[in-house]
Order: sequence, then C-alpha cells, then structure tokens
Amino acid sequence: MSIDPIASKLAGEGVSFASQIAGAARKYGLDPDLLAAVAAQETGGPGSNAGRNVIGDGGHGRGIFQIDDRWHVFASTPAAMDPAKNSDYAAGMISGLLKEYGGNVHAALSAYNAGSPTAEGTKTRWSDGSDLAYADSVMRHYRCLTGEAPESPATSAIAESNATVASVGTLAAQAQQAPLLSPPMPGISMPQAHAAHSYHRQATDYLALLDDDADETNS
Repeated sequence: MSIDPIASKLAGEGVSFASQIAGAARKYGLDPDLLAAVAAQETGGPGSNAGRNVIGDGGHGRGIFQIDDRWHVFASTPAAMDPAKNSDYAAGMISGLLKEYGGNVHAALSAYNAGSPTAEGTKTRWSDGSDLAYADSVMRHYRCLTGEAPESPATSAIAESNATVASVGTLAAQAQQAPLLSPPMPGISMPQAHAAHSYHRQATDYLALLDDDADETNS
C-alpha cells in the first residue's frame, strides 16, 4: 500500500487520525497542520497534538472537531463519529470561512468557534499560565506542530501532486458508543461556531494574512 507523506508527517508529530485529517486538508486545499491544530484545540487540550473522537460540550459536540448538533444536522447522524467524515465536514467549514473572510485565518478560526470573526471565543489556559482566546490557542497548537506561523498553500502542499492517499481505515464507533466528556473540555466550540457555510476549495496565503494580525495570532 502506498504511503501518504503528509499523513506520515502528521503522525510523526503525534497527530491522531492523521490519515483522515490529511485527506480532508488535501480535499479542501488547507494546510494539514492548521487543520490538525484545530483538532488538537477542540479535543486534545493544551500541549497535546492529538485530538480525540469523543462527544463533548454537554453532549452536543461530536467527534474530533466537535461539530455541534444544535446547529448541524450532520452532527445528529452516526457519520459525525466517523473521524474521516468529521474531518471532512470541519475542513469544509473552515475552507468556507476562509473564503468568507478573505483568507484571514484568525477571523476564520474565531468564526468556527464562536460564530463571529472578531469574537474571542473559548478561552484556554496553557501550562505556562497563558489564557488564550480560541484562535490564538489554535495558533499555539500550530506552532507546537510546526514551530512557525502557518505556511502558504504552495509550501504546505508538499508532494501532494505525486502523493497517493492512504486508506482511511475502519469506521469509528457510533455516537452512542463514544465517551461523554463531563464537564466540557477547554477549547470545545461554542454553539454559534457551526452556522452553515458553503464548502469551497480555497488557496490562501496564510503567512501574508497573519502578518496583518500578528499581535492577535502570536502568543
């Protein structure tokens, strides 16, 4: 079986569900490390690169990316607990938000979590005592994964044109079989995060756009 180099890179960084995240990032033209950072924020916690396939947010957040069943019909289906389908849904949302907000990563992440491009959203306390707003915390996860600010799609698409996507593997357990988090974990998305957005393949110069918000995105 051919090896997906991007999935292998993510797995080497300690990312759980690396093949599913890599496949979703490729499909929507996203930086795979940025997508993995969102998963780590949603269900991994400070200092972790590995998201978990769980039910959180008081029983409303589903899967690695915590899609909210109060706002998305998808989250009420068994597919929401399939890591590949959950990753695909989240990647589509983030791609749509990047398009909606002109490629502004910070705004797209804030909207994913709290429904507004300017919202602080869920606050996360890291081990050094830093209390970071949602987008800033995602970016800290990103730096834990890569040691740098998000790269341009041209750089992040390393070998994609020649890569063969690895098998996604076996479907995850259904929602009723997944563990319930109580109370909700830090970093779990707020309900308004998941208003419907169109899915669009998106190529964004993340680094140039982040330079405009450096004071917000750098911790």
